[in-house]
Amino acid sequence: MRNLDLGTLRALVAVADAGGVTRAAGFLHLTQSAVSMQLKRLEELLDVQLLDRTGRTIAFTAHGDQLLTYARRMVAMNDEAVMRMTAEQYAGTLRLGVPHDIVYPAIPQVLKQFNARFPATRITLESSHTHTLKEMFAKGECDMILTTETEVGAGGQTIARRPLHWIGAQGGAAWRQRPLSIAYGRLCTFRPLVVAALDGAGIAWQMLLETDNDSAIHATVSADMAVHTAIEGTAPQQLTQIDHGGELPDLPDQLINIYTAQGQLSEPAAALAAILTAQMGQK
Repeated sequence: MRNLDLGTLRALVAVADAGGVTRAAGFLHLTQSAVSMQLKRLEELLDVQLLDRTGRTIAFTAHGDQLLTYARRMVAMNDEAVMRMTAEQYAGTLRLGVPHDIVYPAIPQVLKQFNARFPATRITLESSHTHTLKEMFAKGECDMILTTETEVGAGGQTIARRPLHWIGAQGGAAWRQRPLSIAYGRLCTFRPLVVAALDGAGIAWQMLLETDNDSAIHATVSADMAVHTAIEGTAPQQLTQIDHGGELPDLPDQLINIYTAQGQLSEPAAALAAILTAQMGQK
C-alpha cells in the first residue's frame, strides 16, 4: 500500500494556484529545489508524470489534473481537522443579529465559512427587524448586527448599497389594481418608505395584510393578492421583481450596515465582520 504524503500534495496544490514552482516556493516558505523535489517524489511514488515540463511554463498532464482534484480535498480536510483540534483558545459565543429579510442567501454561507475557521466559537443568530436589533445591540444583547437603513448611524459602517424593488407573484397582476394592496409586518422598516412613496405618487393603497409572520406575507403575495418589497438579491424564490414600467413609484436605495462592539475586536469577531462584509458586498 502506497501512502500519499500531504506535504507533497500541498506542494502540488501550491504550484497549481501560484502558476509555477518559483512562486509556489515563496508561498510555502521553501526553496524552489525543495518544491521540485516534492513533485518528483510524488511522480515516483505514483509512477506517472504529473507535469509537462517541455514548454517554457509548467502545465499539468491529465494525470496531474486528476490528482490535483484529490489533493485539494485531502489538504482541505487536513487543514479542517487541524483547525478543529487546535482552535480551542477561541472558544466562546458570538451573538449575531440580522434582519430577517436579508438572512438569505448570504448568511448560511457566512456561518459555514466562520465555523470552518473557528469551530470552537459558537454563533447564535438573532433574526428580527432593524430597529429591534439596534435596541438589542444597545443593551448588549448582540455582539454584532447588520441593519437595513437609508443612512448609517453612529458607530456603524456601510458594507453594501442596494436598490429596493417592488416584488409580487410571478406573472401576477396585483400591482395594477387600485387601490394597491400591500402586505407588511408591523415593524418593517420598508413599510413607512413604501407608504410615503405611494402617497407622494398619489396612488391609493390598502394594507391587505399586517402581520409579523413572513411566511404569511410571502404566501399572500405569491397568491397575487398583494405586493411587497425586497432588497435586490434577497427576494424569496417564489416571488419576483415587478416590471411595472414606472406605474409604481421608485423606492430609496437601502444601506446594509454593520455595527460591532467598540474597541479592538477578538480574532473570531474580526473574522466574522470580514466575512459578513465580503458576502454582503456580493449580489
